[in-house]
Amino acid sequence: MQRRHFSAALIGAAASLTLPARAQDEGEFLILHARYGTEKSHVDVTGRLRELARQDRRFRLTNDLFGVDPDPGRTKTLRIYARDRMGQERQFEYREYQTVDGAQFIGWGGGAWGDAGEVRGWHGDRGERRDDMRDSGEFTILYATYGTERREVDVTDRLRELARRDLRFRLNNELFGIDPDPGQVKTLRIFARDRAGQERTFNYREYQTVDGAQFIGWGRGDWGGRAGEHRGRGEDGPARPAFEGRLVVVSASYGTDGRWVDVTQTVRAQVNGDRLDFEVQNELFGIDPVPGRRKVLSVTYRRGGGPGNTVRVSEGDVIRLP
Repeated sequence: MQRRHFSAALIGAAASLTLPARAQDEGEFLILHARYGTEKSHVDVTGRLRELARQDRRFRLTNDLFGVDPDPGRTKTLRIYARDRMGQERQFEYREYQTVDGAQFIGWGGGAWGDAGEVRGWHGDRGERRDDMRDSGEFTILYATYGTERREVDVTDRLRELARRDLRFRLNNELFGIDPDPGQVKTLRIFARDRAGQERTFNYREYQTVDGAQFIGWGRGDWGGRAGEHRGRGEDGPARPAFEGRLVVVSASYGTDGRWVDVTQTVRAQVNGDRLDFEVQNELFGIDPVPGRRKVLSVTYRRGGGPGNTVRVSEGDVIRLP
């Protein structure tokens, strides 16, 4: 009698250990494909969603999770296209900042889902097979930089090499062979244009995963380059032709004795062609950060994809670059 109770206890204990592990990857729907964005602009995030599923059963939906904001200023939606056990298809929607719970999806934590050849439009319509669309996407890359607001470098050519090798990669200094701003978290910025001619900037922070699926011609590498388009961090307006030695104002501040104001945009507006030439005075910046004291203008700049340099010019003097 005791042996029977003991065996039953063992079986019950084993069941309590195995059931949660199985339940973690059980559900009612098998994921086929996932997209993130708006009806106007959206990207394939199937691969990235698989990574997130392996890390967490539940997560809060934000742009940072996917390393991309496909339609800046608009509320994005994650759309998951799935099939139930009877073969019927269903679409799940999660708006930005909502919580995604993977409990209802088959194999969520194991990541054994998603059709490598499945391509869906925003409304769930099927597209061409992915193996026929290796180099398809929705955005054409114009130019890419890597670094911080203080210092960045042109990495368009190196990004092209990486794209030819892998559809996806994890971002770090070693990939680009340079640390443009030691001790600071760097960002890869990809400037691109969609099929309607609208421009987008994709930001990937250090150690995030870059997925090239949304970029036209990613694997071929027939984008960007010296004949492509170039812009510096934070610049607005139409992209400009890239050329060697272009003057780029990375940042600028004005003040003294620990009291400084950011005047980067004002200094950038003074760039004429490839030169900077003006007298440093309060009137230009529209502010006097330390009345009664002589201020200093500090400008960090670079030439083309070269390293950054900083020049300091006192109030009343003229700054000339180059």
